[in-house]
Amino acid sequence: MKALSSEAIRELGSDIELELGRLAHLQQTIQAAQKEVQRDPLHAELFYESLALKLHNFYTGCERIFRLIAMEMNGGLPAGADWHKRLLDRMSDERQGRPAVLSASTASALQEFLGFRHVVRSVYGYELDPERIAQLLSRYPDVWRALEQDLREFGAWLRAFADQLETVPDRDPP
Repeated sequence: MKALSSEAIRELGSDIELELGRLAHLQQTIQAAQKEVQRDPLHAELFYESLALKLHNFYTGCERIFRLIAMEMNGGLPAGADWHKRLLDRMSDERQGRPAVLSASTASALQEFLGFRHVVRSVYGYELDPERIAQLLSRYPDVWRALEQDLREFGAWLRAFADQLETVPDRDPP
């Protein structure tokens, strides 16, 4: 792990909290769009492109957090064409003095959202499969809750680590 000050650790925790707030807001907009689909099923297909973009944004927000952690704590991002997948994989492993950020089950569930994000970026909105979107939407609440819990636990570790650095500056990370 890179040598970090307690201030840098606390700043990283604040950045993660900010992104969690943005993801919580996104969760509310996903729920609102889903209610519109239920309210007006005849026009549901009009909402699927919007919902697909919101699911894309969900994973993009997750990856923004993972990038912050990798850059601040581990010195950089993975290289190569598959760096997105490798970054997600690294978040479920202990690395260089930091605990795993995600549980293995959360990381596994997020793989599907990473793959879908790639699809959204690669096709026209009208080409997206509504059944696939509906399938991801059905999984989304559980994945969001698991992600939020994992990141809150990681945030607690960051706070404890920063506290430890302030009281015993020469100690190795927990």
